Amino acid sequence: MGKIKLNTNPKVNTIFKQYPDAVRDKMLFLKNLVIETAEEMEGVEEMELTLKWGEPSFITKNGSTLRMDWKEKTPHQYAMYFQCTSRLVDTFKLVFDQTFQYEGKRAIVFTLDQKIPVEALKECIRATLRYHKVKNQITLGI
Repeated sequence: MGKIKLNTNPKVNTIFKQYPDAVRDKMLFLKNLVIETAEEMEGVEEMELTLKWGEPSFITKNGSTLRMDWKEKTPHQYAMYFQCTSRLVDTFKLVFDQTFQYEGKRAIVFTLDQKIPVEALKECIRATLRYHKVKNQITLGI
């Protein structure tokens, strides 16, 4: 636990700069929350922050890709996206029930005026960053 090696694609910063002001702070909060959570975990020494499908994405050795984005077509919300073929979102629904708003099997969606349930979201982030080590556990170690 402690500082991790974060390899950041410079194009990620360009994406963050392009977000509207009201959205940028929310997206930076999510970005920093992922990094903070990774630094608190054992077994995550290195993480890549890159672009997948044009969206800021986190990749770890034993994890599933965690993406985040805001889209013009839904201007009052932003989201964290998970691999839809994984058990991640189904497990979040089971464990956290109505704590979050979900989009199918692929996302946790937030509104711009919403207070983020930080501790619950950190559990979701942990499960994602170590997914391949916990995917056989009923609730993914949450």
